[in-house]
Amino acid sequence: MIRWRYGTVTGVRGGWRGCTELEVDVEAREGEDAFSCRGLAYDGLVGVPEVGDRVLLNCNAIAKGLGTGGYALVIAVPERLPADVDVPGHIVKARYTPMQAMRLAVDEDDSPHRAAVEACDDLGGMPVVVADLHSALAPVLAGVHATAPGAKVAYVMTDGGALPAWFSRQLDQLSDRICTVVTAGQCFGGDLEATNIHNALIAARVVGGADIAIVAQGPGNLGTGTVWGFSGTAAGEAVNAAAVLGGRPVASLRISEGDARERHRGVSHHSMTAYGRVALAAADVPVPDELPADLEPKIRAQLATLPERHRQIEIDCSGLVEAMEALPVKLSTMGRGLDKDRVYFVAEAAAGRHAAQLAKRRD
Repeated sequence: MIRWRYGTVTGVRGGWRGCTELEVDVEAREGEDAFSCRGLAYDGLVGVPEVGDRVLLNCNAIAKGLGTGGYALVIAVPERLPADVDVPGHIVKARYTPMQAMRLAVDEDDSPHRAAVEACDDLGGMPVVVADLHSALAPVLAGVHATAPGAKVAYVMTDGGALPAWFSRQLDQLSDRICTVVTAGQCFGGDLEATNIHNALIAARVVGGADIAIVAQGPGNLGTGTVWGFSGTAAGEAVNAAAVLGGRPVASLRISEGDARERHRGVSHHSMTAYGRVALAAADVPVPDELPADLEPKIRAQLATLPERHRQIEIDCSGLVEAMEALPVKLSTMGRGLDKDRVYFVAEAAAGRHAAQLAKRRD
């Protein structure tokens, strides 16, 4: 169920591309007090709220104390609805939910890109970096551009986390380093829309002109602590998709020295399951030459159990930390920065470096 609440906008905190961040006074309901909180409106869905507007809110995230999505989400500004906008396209994202959005897919009849997308079924060896978490995007980009500064990088967002691409502040802050954002499956709001990861990769190549694609879910992820119960299994499927389309899958490793949960220390069980059991195609698995001394034996033992079809490649990580520190975004994964979980970020940057090296060989 949705925790429906009404509130009044008392301030506009700011925002980023596609989003407006608000201060909201939430009205009391029977058995609870009124309270104030942060609200978030997706401009392309509900318009841009203003101070004084009464808004209808979804307060589930507030009630559950969620970290990534800890906002009261604006469902509507009932007394000031945005004007209808007649846009081309007929595919529906977030289908059959009250907030379903009509989008123009790259390959439908009205798209200027249909012919190019339809004509392509081979990525021509384009490196495709696959990552478990959205927090990998920035370090992978740093690794790419530290190695090949002129490389054009596309981001393919899958729908395991946030559905609106607008939720990601990183996409806004890194926009000058990404040639195009393609939202695949049920997620939406990218520069290009695709029905699935296959067409998203093709669009990244033939429409975005990408030399390299990074595939990862949006901010947030789903996990139950069980072997199969996590949204990151999609990383293995992305390896398969890249391979079947003639790309070069690069499987970035989720490694942690700072995570207190045993299943994520060393190489996370997410990587071991996605690449060890879900990915049926071969992938390059970049391994940083810089590993924590106390965890290195465990990491090496874990990697030894990956299928032999994968190619484990040790990567020189010199200069990668400096490249990440120069990014315009704050590095963070599960609330930990570079100082708390250095190996996580270095491993992701190593995958970016390897992809850049592959791309340079193709030139």
